[in-house]
Amino acid sequence: MTSETITADAAGTWQLGDLTVNRVGFGAMRLTGSAAFHLGAPSDRQRSISVVRRAIELGVNHIDTAAFYFSALRSANEIINSALSPHADDLVIVTKVGPFRNYSGEWAASARPEDLRGHVEENLRQLGRDHLDVVNLRRMRQDSIAEHFGALAELREEGLIRHLGISDVEPRHLAEAQAIAPVVCVQNRFGLDSYDPSTEELLRICGEQGIAFVPFYAVAGDRGPRPAATTHHDAVLAVARAHGATPTQVRLAWTLRQGPHILAIPGTGNPDHLEENVAAGALRLTDEEAATLDVLHRKGD
Repeated sequence: MTSETITADAAGTWQLGDLTVNRVGFGAMRLTGSAAFHLGAPSDRQRSISVVRRAIELGVNHIDTAAFYFSALRSANEIINSALSPHADDLVIVTKVGPFRNYSGEWAASARPEDLRGHVEENLRQLGRDHLDVVNLRRMRQDSIAEHFGALAELREEGLIRHLGISDVEPRHLAEAQAIAPVVCVQNRFGLDSYDPSTEELLRICGEQGIAFVPFYAVAGDRGPRPAATTHHDAVLAVARAHGATPTQVRLAWTLRQGPHILAIPGTGNPDHLEENVAAGALRLTDEEAATLDVLHRKGD
């Protein structure tokens, strides 16, 4: 398949509350270096800026980021702000709060409910905005998210946040949050080689309720913030050959096929990989190919 003329609307659109976005978006985590956080060499700033601008040219109008996405020399939020300010009216920037890294880049204690205002304000400052389109509460192993989510709901009432989402949760946490304020998206680890019954149930519930489900590490899998693996299962390679596509495109196409409410946010600092990722939205797997990959998914391999 060719990726030269394919844009982010090829997979269709979905809603984040009252905001319409193309289903293929962009994850900013890898803008900062060869791997996320402090795990790789810092990126070339101008190259990262050009990747963000190219994403917009390709029709991406949904960017996922966070204030804690930074390396020794680069900040994802700063790069986004420098590349896109003033932002287009239809651009939706989604951020997340909960985890915390100190100025040396090391992970520190996760946010308490009273800390979340500062986290939100830091994202506002870095992005140069007067409100955040969507803020996800990333659960940090706490049993209940009510107190943390309630703090964000108060900031939503103040107008600092337009919509709320949750991340790394179980179905019971979605119900808990919905008792406090509307939830427009759920972010959980999900991909071809990642199987978790709780997340499968969340995916189904979100589909029934019209909530966007936004997988993270859909390509990287168990490697998480580190560079994605270069080896792939034979079944993935066979599908890729049949379509003249890359294994990454096959993984993204399979992910998008799991429901119209799924939004992909593949991240990269490589302009060629960006175009491949966006083009994956046009890849249509056959029923037989999808069934083969479904079996692979259920094995968690």
